[in-house]
Amino acid sequence: MKILNKYILKSFLVPFFATFLIILFVLIMQALWMQFDKIAGKGIGVVIIFKFLGYIALMMVPTALPIAILLSSIMALGGLSENYEFAAIKSAGISLQRFIRPLILLMIVLSGLNFLFLNYVFPFASLKSKNLVYNMKMKEPGLALVAGTFNTEIPGYSIKFSEKYGKNESLLKDVLIYKLNNNSVNNNVITAKKGEILSEEGSRYLTLVLNDGYYYEDDLGRRKTMEERKKVPFTKAHFDEYKVNIDVSNIGNFDPDDIKYKTGKEMLSLNQLEFYMDSLDAPYHNYVKNRSVRLYRTMRGNLLIKDTLPNPEINQVILENFDDNHKLLAIENAHTLVEGNIDNIKSFKATLTNKQKIINAYNVEYHKRIAFSLACLVLFFIGTPLGSIIRKGGFGLPMIMAIIIFIIYFFISTLGKNMAESNTVSPIIGGWLATFVLLPFGIILMLRATNDKGIFNINSFLQPINNFINKILKLNKN
Repeated sequence: MKILNKYILKSFLVPFFATFLIILFVLIMQALWMQFDKIAGKGIGVVIIFKFLGYIALMMVPTALPIAILLSSIMALGGLSENYEFAAIKSAGISLQRFIRPLILLMIVLSGLNFLFLNYVFPFASLKSKNLVYNMKMKEPGLALVAGTFNTEIPGYSIKFSEKYGKNESLLKDVLIYKLNNNSVNNNVITAKKGEILSEEGSRYLTLVLNDGYYYEDDLGRRKTMEERKKVPFTKAHFDEYKVNIDVSNIGNFDPDDIKYKTGKEMLSLNQLEFYMDSLDAPYHNYVKNRSVRLYRTMRGNLLIKDTLPNPEINQVILENFDDNHKLLAIENAHTLVEGNIDNIKSFKATLTNKQKIINAYNVEYHKRIAFSLACLVLFFIGTPLGSIIRKGGFGLPMIMAIIIFIIYFFISTLGKNMAESNTVSPIIGGWLATFVLLPFGIILMLRATNDKGIFNINSFLQPINNFINKILKLNKN
């Protein structure tokens, strides 16, 4: 039996390591391609790039591991069944469950390793990689500006433009610049129809040459009293060309290990996620309570008549207590009050939804980490019986089936995440949805493989129909 255990472990581990390395390489290349535009052409050293690839590799290990387990289990059992080795083992009285027992123990170990990776290594690699991407992007901030959104990476400025074009994408269209002085109000605004980014290598300045625009300045931020602010003149000037020199010397000399973002849900361990959820939950409930009390007072709920006995001096039909001239005024005031409260409720609902979505995102990430660590076991119990049923080894059919199954798993997992974040289902269901859906299929496949049945037996559906038709024919003959 020891020889058989060693043989099944060898049959599994050889394709497992090969597929794991291939899948990990593909995932790393995909991640590098997605971030390529942020690091290309910025003079980033080879050491920094390899450090970035190392962080990406650590982040991709928890994803590559379940895929490799699924594919290698189909290949291993498919190869044994294709060569009739599995049939010989069954003829010796060894069941499928007994045969794969060493692999089950191995899957438990790999699931534990995947959990440790997701809880400790993945958050660390995510923290380092995301901050490293930001630091590399700020190596040359002119290349980091994105069209259609406010760019605040450059200290002291908030820059927005509608389009970025030209040979080196250095030409801008519809430029809007806010100069932020010591976190004060945006009292200096520059607009221009066109602009150009000029940045020489080694220069401490990033120059924006603006054409056909306006310069607005309001000195309110420096005045403390309202009387002083009323006396401050508002400045507006048109220009044909205007140069803005931005000191980027501190940005260009970037530190690759500088940490600016550390509270993203991917950057936190399970204990940190739990702590962060608790820290968000209390302010959320306080916000709901305070807004509810405010809405109650705005609707004058605290002024409602609390007497249970009717007042003979007050007509129960409210409008009958007013004369004709005041009835219209009462209706208009009531209509205005209702419209204001409706707008207030809509605004409150949107804010409440956004706050709830943030809390749900951290909750889903917490449960998804645990569920994804068990994906090794779930996908193994799907791949192993599937391989023994299809009886095909190699990279052909097993690769296709493994990709299809993992896409289904990933799609269901993403669906559960989106549903939970939108508060359609609870975060627990959203995080575990893929496991809840695929685990029964694994159990069914395991039972069918144990009983030497195929994936889909059409006779089991056609036989009752055939029996029913035969009964009708016999009744007609009689």
